[in-house]
Amino acid sequence: MKKTSISQSVAHLIEPTLKESDIELVDVEYKKTGKVWTLRVFIDKNQGVTVYDCQKLSQEIEDLIEIHGLVDVHYVLEVSSPGLDRPLKKEADFLRNKGKQIKIKTYSPIKNKKENTGTIIDFSNDTLFLADKKDVLKILLTDIAKANLIIEF
Repeated sequence: MKKTSISQSVAHLIEPTLKESDIELVDVEYKKTGKVWTLRVFIDKNQGVTVYDCQKLSQEIEDLIEIHGLVDVHYVLEVSSPGLDRPLKKEADFLRNKGKQIKIKTYSPIKNKKENTGTIIDFSNDTLFLADKKDVLKILLTDIAKANLIIEF
């Protein structure tokens, strides 16, 4: 199995287990840092993620991966919350954060800029509607390289 597809395979494998616990799968990363492979699973839930959630799911995920033989090299598994500045990747992420400020990077320039900030107005038909200081930008999900909440304290 290719290393690049392990993230997707793990995501498909663990999603039913997470849904049973009312936990959302935010992201899965499988990367090599130095000589060590790391599998990171980011989870979230309405009441917030606890250390107990991470411990419990870590064991369940490790068991599922072993049973299905998805990873054939030594790896480190990390299960955690995505944090306050979590990436926004799916329609549900954008809709959940309507009215909030985000920073967005696009693959191609929009109004001569690849980085924009603004307020999420809506998301529909795979399109983000983002209000900046002057206009409402319409950005296709496939054009978004990275999007994160802007945290204000």
